[in-house]
Amino acid sequence: MDALVNASTGALAGAAVGDALGGAAEGNTPEAIQERYDGFIQGVVPPFLADWRNARPIAPYHKGDGHITDDTLMTTALVEVYDTVRDHLDAFAVADHLVPLLIGEKRWIPEFESEALLLQRIFLAEKWLVARLHYGHIDPREAGVGNIVNCGATMYVGPIGIVNAGNPEGAYAEAIDVAAAHQSSYGREAAGVFAAAVAEAMRPGADVDSVVATALRLAKDGTRDAIEAVAEVAAGVTDWRSGLATLRAAVEPFDTVGPHYRAPAKDARIPSRTKSIEELPIALGMLIAARGDYREAVLGSINYGRDSDSIAVMAGSISGALGGLEAVPAEWIEAVNEGSRMDVTATGPVIAAVARDVWAKDAARAVAVAAARSAYASVAAEAV
Repeated sequence: MDALVNASTGALAGAAVGDALGGAAEGNTPEAIQERYDGFIQGVVPPFLADWRNARPIAPYHKGDGHITDDTLMTTALVEVYDTVRDHLDAFAVADHLVPLLIGEKRWIPEFESEALLLQRIFLAEKWLVARLHYGHIDPREAGVGNIVNCGATMYVGPIGIVNAGNPEGAYAEAIDVAAAHQSSYGREAAGVFAAAVAEAMRPGADVDSVVATALRLAKDGTRDAIEAVAEVAAGVTDWRSGLATLRAAVEPFDTVGPHYRAPAKDARIPSRTKSIEELPIALGMLIAARGDYREAVLGSINYGRDSDSIAVMAGSISGALGGLEAVPAEWIEAVNEGSRMDVTATGPVIAAVARDVWAKDAARAVAVAAARSAYASVAAEAV
């Protein structure tokens, strides 16, 4: 398999598998997860609640049994936008292309076990895109202001990192622009940093240390502080099984949700320069603790609980990009493909082809810029 296709597929299939495995545990504590499943989750498991159809206050979503969630649905939709535009994206691309996908056609939704509009499955923070951009006609560059600040924009920007492979600065800037339509504050910041981390992971020769260093170099405010705090303690964690509480304690001062994930604090998810989403720092911490091993990083993310599917998406995307498709256990891919009734490896070759087209356009643009600057240099030389 072509190296770019391999890394791209590893990143996106790795994210989807982490999403599907992590969905069953979402919203629960490590202790509750271990009690429900008679120990740590080791792979695909059934729903946490047997009567998932009547679960409240959010459901009914059939999480577990290898079903991908809205994280992967949104990621796949973003790949489709890239496949249409075949160039870098911005906030206007979200309004012009992503929103129509959310409201324009039915597709298979594994958690519903039926076809539906994406709008009917995505979470409230993503429904915001439709309310603000389609109905409110808000400037896309400002539409994210006022939304709850969470990981909603971060969870699906992995493709931005792939298109900007080896260029974390470019990935950061593009994701910040795209996420303007969706999020503000540290929610938007995390999207930029996650895309940059994937872009670094896509660079041949990258490793966990270079990914974390990239995240720390580009992250701002509370997001940087949270990553630094978690990375410091994660370096001393030799096994995530005994380090779950340690990692949670490190991120807790920066997390606004509070100790009870299902009952957020009164000041949860509001803009701040001192806070961070929980998911990205923990995902990076799991990567450090697992020494980059896909299986261990994803299992740690799942068994951490809380927003376990999105944490596993981020850890799975980065470790999948680092290790390629072969890093993602084949039995997990098979189980998720069967459970979700979709091929989670299909988007990798698509985004790899888009990336090559974008790079060709970038090269042409760079030649034009160099020619313009060279002309100025010639004029300056003649004036001497």
